[in-house]
Amino acid sequence: MWYQRTITLSEKPRGFHLITDEIADKLSGLPPVETGLLHLLLLHTSASLTLNENCDPTVRADMERHFLKTVPDNAAYEHDYEGADDMPSHIKSSVLGVSLLLPVRQGRLQLGTWQGIWLGEHRIHGGPRKIIATLQGE
Repeated sequence: MWYQRTITLSEKPRGFHLITDEIADKLSGLPPVETGLLHLLLLHTSASLTLNENCDPTVRADMERHFLKTVPDNAAYEHDYEGADDMPSHIKSSVLGVSLLLPVRQGRLQLGTWQGIWLGEHRIHGGPRKIIATLQGE
């Protein structure tokens, strides 16, 4: 069986955000799948999806500091139509990616003990973000 739903995430400030619970809440009501896969595709080029530490928020803060230093807003980018954070956001999105493929068993995501789904919001004012969630399973 295949199921698909578009999820709209609430607007978040620049930085890395743990969204595992928000994703699970927005997917409630889908038929339970005994064994399957959940594919998440973020429909934006200035944000990212990744799996990482779900417990200590300082990891998210450290990641943000790392990417602000590694891909600074004030570098000499040609593409700056939407502001100084535009091109750096595209670079970060490409480096981290915009999709995840996650195992599902007995209707639940199968993540490691310390794993959570992160949204990397790379724009200063990114707005709501849309994700297409596709669930396949039996």
